[in-house]
Amino acid sequence: MDSTDDVAFDIQKAFAQHADAIFRFALNALSDRAEAEDCVQETFIRAWRNRDRYSCSRGSVRTWLFAIARNLVIDSLRTRSRRPTPTDQKKLEWASEPTSEDLRIVEQLTLYQALATLTHEHCQVIVAVQLDGVGYQELSEQTGVLVATLRTRMYYGLRSLRDALADDGGTGGESAHG
Repeated sequence: MDSTDDVAFDIQKAFAQHADAIFRFALNALSDRAEAEDCVQETFIRAWRNRDRYSCSRGSVRTWLFAIARNLVIDSLRTRSRRPTPTDQKKLEWASEPTSEDLRIVEQLTLYQALATLTHEHCQVIVAVQLDGVGYQELSEQTGVLVATLRTRMYYGLRSLRDALADDGGTGGESAHG
């Protein structure tokens, strides 16, 4: 490997810059700290093993790493769903439609990935108001932040979220498998 390849993908720099965001993404998606930590570790192992496949012309290091992580999370969730559990007839009928479930998982992961790119303040207000249904006044009382400030954070947070989702639109995770 020549020195130009080393510049293209620096594993230590990538870990320092993106490991926390990937961990938050995996933790949100998996709801299991140990699995999320394993996901981060495996993401960087795969990135290191396939560093020669990374090309900055196809996307940023962050996009590439999140594509790897997203595939690992999907694999983990699919593995979970294959574990046998006692079930009733309605659950069996629901389970016979994997396409819609897979689509829902991918949509959730895309949202979690985009949320992980936001600042804590922006993410907090979006999750509380848009996903949890908390009102601005209630959130203001909980956090001690003025309602006007929360509304401003919502505006800029949603704008950033929209940009993050648009940036993700072309990745599809093609280069993430290793």
